[in-house]
Amino acid sequence: MNVTRKIIHIDMDAFYASVEQRDNPDLRGKPIAVGGSPEGRGVVMTASYEARKFGVRSAMPSKKAAQLCSDLIFIKPRFEVYKEVSNNIRGIFNRYTDIIEPLSLDEAYLDVTEDKQNIGSAITIAENIRSAIKEELQLTASAGISINKFVAKIASGIKKPDGITFIGPSKIAEFMDQLEIENFYGVGRVTADKMKVLGIFTGADMKKLSEQELVNNFGKVGRFFYQIVRGIDDRPVEPFRETQSVGAEDTFPEDLFEEEELNTQLNRISIIVADRLNKHNLKGRTVTLKIKYSNFKLITRSKSFTQPVSDPDTIAKTSRELLEGTLPPPRGIRLLGISVSKFNDSTPSTEKTDPQLKIDF
Repeated sequence: MNVTRKIIHIDMDAFYASVEQRDNPDLRGKPIAVGGSPEGRGVVMTASYEARKFGVRSAMPSKKAAQLCSDLIFIKPRFEVYKEVSNNIRGIFNRYTDIIEPLSLDEAYLDVTEDKQNIGSAITIAENIRSAIKEELQLTASAGISINKFVAKIASGIKKPDGITFIGPSKIAEFMDQLEIENFYGVGRVTADKMKVLGIFTGADMKKLSEQELVNNFGKVGRFFYQIVRGIDDRPVEPFRETQSVGAEDTFPEDLFEEEELNTQLNRISIIVADRLNKHNLKGRTVTLKIKYSNFKLITRSKSFTQPVSDPDTIAKTSRELLEGTLPPPRGIRLLGISVSKFNDSTPSTEKTDPQLKIDF
């Protein structure tokens, strides 16, 4: 007999920026960006909600962020502090379950189908966790609760910041029907525009198309759309296991051609990789870029360092340099991936290293 899972997705609110504002009262209520610089070097890792009102977002080049918000305050990231806080958050999670899948320093899935305290209610557990984070760490978190990871993740973003959303089994169909396509995890701007041309504005519109019609219009990712619009996601919550490499990759709904757009994606993926490295106190000497073209041809490019790295600016800069050597692309790019390896080996290597952790699309 299948047991209905109880999944919680916890997402800290503007985590790095919130930690900085917590620790420095002078920054509270002001637009700040963690990462990047006033001189325009590097990328924004996290923006405070005050900065987001001006359009400043994570993975944005700091030069553009400064143009959007002239009063933006750039803060150098303090990874050791963020890791300590993240470990404290993890300790709170562990009071209720050991089945925890960290996605980064500030985000995780929890399976509380059977919880340590025999509370039984995932909603109560999520509220307890959020209250403990607020009282013990003076930070806020948003939570999404459902029977699978996909719906829980979408739910956690509905009432941000400092909100909680439960979507039970009987409500999933209605929720997905009403959800605007821009809010579907995995549907980017280009795909959303194409869907609207086809008359798809909500989940209910998407559900009218057969799986084959979605595949015909959007390629293999159409099968993914067919499943998620019905709230189907059977992936278990998987606790992190240390591997020989740490990375992330993304398959795009639409092939990418332009260098600026490709670099924006590399900036975003680099932040995810850096989060995962720092979460587990790892640094590596080799950065590998993975590129898959529209004809499914796969190439990798690597660069090794004498000293191990884990910061997002170095990873992003290295990835952009590796990409530059392949431009202009011979055809559209459907996937980009970045991994960092050689954690304990000082011997430089240019061999391919497959990412072990992937962005879920």
